Amino acid sequence: QNQVRREIAYALRSLPWISVPTVALFFAEVRGYSKLYDNIEDSPYGWSGVFLSMLSFLFFTDMGIYWIHRGLHHKLFYKRFHKPHHLWKIATPFASHAFHPVDGFMQSLPYHVYPFLFPLHKITYLGLYIFVNVWTISIHDGDYRVPRLLRHVINGSAHHTDHHLYFDYNYGQYFTLWDKIGGSYKSPTSFEGKGPHDYLRRLQEK
Repeated sequence: QNQVRREIAYALRSLPWISVPTVALFFAEVRGYSKLYDNIEDSPYGWSGVFLSMLSFLFFTDMGIYWIHRGLHHKLFYKRFHKPHHLWKIATPFASHAFHPVDGFMQSLPYHVYPFLFPLHKITYLGLYIFVNVWTISIHDGDYRVPRLLRHVINGSAHHTDHHLYFDYNYGQYFTLWDKIGGSYKSPTSFEGKGPHDYLRRLQEK
C-alpha cells in the first residue's frame, strides 16, 4: 500500500547520509589523491585509453558490486542493512535509491575505488557516474525489453525483478557474468511468460 510514496520517502531519508562519505571521497579523488586526469594529453594511451577505461570501469564495478551485494545478503548483514530495499517485491524506479545508507554507500564503493587504482578522465568519470545512476533506476523500472541476443548477457530489469522476488539470484549490476561464475544466475521468469506482468495480464483477462 502506498508503495511509491514509501519508496520516495525512504530514498529521501537515506540519500543525505549516503552523500556525506560520497562527497568526502569525491574531494579526495579530485584533489589529486586518485589517478583522475584533466586532459586527454595527460593519458599515455590517448583516446583509446578513455574508451578502454569506460569498459574496464563497467567490468570492474560490476564485479565489485556483485560481491558486495551478495555479501549484504548474508545473515549477518541482511536484516540490518539490505532488507529495507527488499520490502519492494515488484519495485518501481523510485526504489532504485531506497537503500539503508550503509547499504547504498557500500554498493557505490567500487565506483570510488576504481579511480584510485586506474587512470580515468575526470569528465568520463562524471559521465559514467551519471550512467550508473540511470542504470540503477532502469533495472527497477519494470521494462523487461532487452535485445534477444543480449538477454542472457545484460542484467536488466527482468533479471533484477527476479532478484527481488526470489532473493538468491541475479546480484549483478550490468552483466550476468559474475552471477554465472558464482552460480547465482537465474533466467528471468518474464522471458518464459511467467513473470509478474504476465500474471497480472492473465488476471485481467479472467
